[in-house]
Amino acid sequence: MKDYKMHQRPHVNKIMAIGIVILAGSILALLILGTKKNIVRDAHRQGGETHHDELHEKGPHGGRLLSNNNFQIEITIFETGVPPQFRVFAYEMGKEIAIDEVALIIELHRLGGRIDVVQFHKEGNYLKGNKVVEEPHSFDVKVRAGWKGRNYYWEYAQIEGRVELSPEARESAGITIETAGPAQIKMIVELPGEVKLNADKMVHVVPRVSGLVTAIYKNLGEQVKHGETLAVIESRELVGLKSEYLASVKRAELAYATYERKERLWKQKILAGKEHLASKQALAEAEINLRAASQKLLALGLSQKDLDMLPDNTEGNLTHFEVRAHYDGVVIGKHISVGESVKEDSDIFDIADLSTIWVEVTVYAKDLKVIEVGQNVTVQSKSLGLETSGELTYLGPLIGKQTRTARGIVVVQNPEGNWRPGLFVTVAVIREESSVPIAISVDALQTFRNWSVVFVQYENMFEARPVKLGRSDGKRVEVLEGLSPGEKYVTQNSFILKAELEKADATHDH
Repeated sequence: MKDYKMHQRPHVNKIMAIGIVILAGSILALLILGTKKNIVRDAHRQGGETHHDELHEKGPHGGRLLSNNNFQIEITIFETGVPPQFRVFAYEMGKEIAIDEVALIIELHRLGGRIDVVQFHKEGNYLKGNKVVEEPHSFDVKVRAGWKGRNYYWEYAQIEGRVELSPEARESAGITIETAGPAQIKMIVELPGEVKLNADKMVHVVPRVSGLVTAIYKNLGEQVKHGETLAVIESRELVGLKSEYLASVKRAELAYATYERKERLWKQKILAGKEHLASKQALAEAEINLRAASQKLLALGLSQKDLDMLPDNTEGNLTHFEVRAHYDGVVIGKHISVGESVKEDSDIFDIADLSTIWVEVTVYAKDLKVIEVGQNVTVQSKSLGLETSGELTYLGPLIGKQTRTARGIVVVQNPEGNWRPGLFVTVAVIREESSVPIAISVDALQTFRNWSVVFVQYENMFEARPVKLGRSDGKRVEVLEGLSPGEKYVTQNSFILKAELEKADATHDH
């Protein structure tokens, strides 16, 4: 009977140990359920500092202590001056044992089905993992250990940086999802610029005759069409020119009539040939004088129709002169007023066609090797939220002595008149364009702890994934590490997920 009880006692102890484990597991489950949504705190070791957590038993080195009867292992993640690595210590009844007697494999089961298998080798008084424990340190852990011919198994979950969100909540928050994949990254050079008037489509209106302004029909900012009257000037100078033209018309008519009469007489052999030739010469001279008189008036801006009407309107005001627009555009300058006396070369109106504008670009000497005429560029006004494209049509051959910059001109279409002269803008020129295997929207990036992260989707679960970034064109950024092609990530409103993590007090207990 005594022997039976002695044999029975280990079984009783084993049953009691199992009961304790079950009770501890129940308490742990209740504690997990009582924590904030989606966040289970864990402990690691970093920089010699341990952040205490009451959710599991700690070992002497601050790591998670796993026990089975008299055998225990302590799992830590060490990252002082090195990438995160597992360091595992082994104990028998709380005392360290020879670590080379322990065989160990740890499996990390991450979201999305990825499994990292970590094998170990002895280093000093601990077992060191053979691979980096990549962030985030959020996974289901399966531990298999061997010691003195016996095998031991443990499983536990280590969760951080996760948020669960239903489809309805995602839609309400305006969260959008994209798939990581290849993209074209355009490396750009940003240059300062200023919107200017298109000098090729700007007109300074001069009256071409001196006189007194009697009427003005257009004011600043008004649209004008080709042929519209801008102002009226009464000019004594014009009287002489019109009179000369009318006289030339009469002389030409008389010379033509004389020539026709003498032409008939000459054909009838009544008139001598000498007189016939004289009439022909007189007609030619009259036509030359008429042409000269009409050219003077046409040069002032009168039309041929105006000239044709003059002989029938001899009683009209010969001093009346209408200044007309010769181009469509907008009045951007007005320098006359009614009753003012103006000279023939006075600048009385400025008219500009704003359907196209110039952007004057400052090109620094260091950027001249990537800037050339004919390049398509992007023009942006961040203050007005405007963006358009244009072509670099001019790049000055000279560099300013003081500024060490060259002047460039970009022609931009401006049909709606949004680009106003004087507006400061940014001109983006593509320096290099490359294909990258993985790129994401820059709007997807958030800062979490000391990482740049994106939130990767796994059904209703979102995990903050640290990423290593490469080249960026301001809209998309290359991902060098941390994300695989085909993974789905949050592009818009990812800050809501970040706020959920912070609200849940998600900490990475290192």
